[in-house]
Amino acid sequence: MTIGARVLKTGLAVALAIYLSNLLGFPSPIIAAVASIFTIQPSISRSWQQVTDQLQTNVLGAVVALAAVRLFGHTPIAVGLVCIIIILISIRLRMENTIGLTLVTVVAVMEANEQGWLFAVERFLMVLTGMAAAFAVNILVIPPRPRKLFTAQVQEAYTQLSLLLRMAISNEMKEDVHRKEKEKLEGTLRKLDEAYLLFEEERSLLPQRKQIRARQLILSKHLIKALHQGVDLLEVVEEHYFSAPGAEAWAQRFDSQIEELTKYHEQILLKIAGKMKPTAEIEPEEEREARLINQLTDYLRDDPDEHKRLVFVASAMLEYAYHLRRLERVSEQVQQRDATAD
Repeated sequence: MTIGARVLKTGLAVALAIYLSNLLGFPSPIIAAVASIFTIQPSISRSWQQVTDQLQTNVLGAVVALAAVRLFGHTPIAVGLVCIIIILISIRLRMENTIGLTLVTVVAVMEANEQGWLFAVERFLMVLTGMAAAFAVNILVIPPRPRKLFTAQVQEAYTQLSLLLRMAISNEMKEDVHRKEKEKLEGTLRKLDEAYLLFEEERSLLPQRKQIRARQLILSKHLIKALHQGVDLLEVVEEHYFSAPGAEAWAQRFDSQIEELTKYHEQILLKIAGKMKPTAEIEPEEEREARLINQLTDYLRDDPDEHKRLVFVASAMLEYAYHLRRLERVSEQVQQRDATAD
């Protein structure tokens, strides 16, 4: 078991919040520690957004809590009603992710108000201290690098997809192993989609960096699309190929075509990573695909109802090839423009 960066930073944020609480003379570090846990986020942009949202809703929650204590007193019913009001307001402001910490602030302030306004304000400052500690740790300790994470997960997803595709037609992989590998691939793709969202949320201040980042986002979308098309091909092979009459006669041709496409996909990723010469010609021959289409067309004429399943498989292969070629063109354009910008 490995300790991830976010796990490590959460522990450091809690430790820093407790240290600052003791340094500032707060009676208890618990509230600051809880606030730091809620504020840690997987990206600097999201962390900053969390801090600004938390600040707004916590100030609002503290004000409502103080007013409620003056009007209704500190009773369980009053605390519950104020919590309901704060939840509704947070939802209305589309800040649902701040509800947890805001409720902590409300309860702490209402509980402390019986001991005086200054004590209630001190409780609110504890919350701010925890938020500040978490934000500082997120920036200074192993800063999140969404782009690096995204690139690593693209490579991981391709490796898993390539293994499954290369054995899809031959069907040599054990069923339980195939199921586990496919589950891993699906999990990696979900993580990849999350990493893309983090990468998309990052902001650049310089206009030139904004343009570079915009081009990288376009390339990232095509990288994800190509992977999903590969998964679609895998699904079509599993659903239609083995149910098609006479599929054995096409096994070598389909297997060879898929092998060529997975190799092409790998070479595109190597080219994007700068490990291949920019001038290297890696695109598969379209004549080979054209021959396969013609052969399938002739085969389909014999018995359309029986043989159309193979056409579905071929169509998925052509779709995968189309998106790979599109990915290569986009990657070349992005690299050329980035080189010009530098």
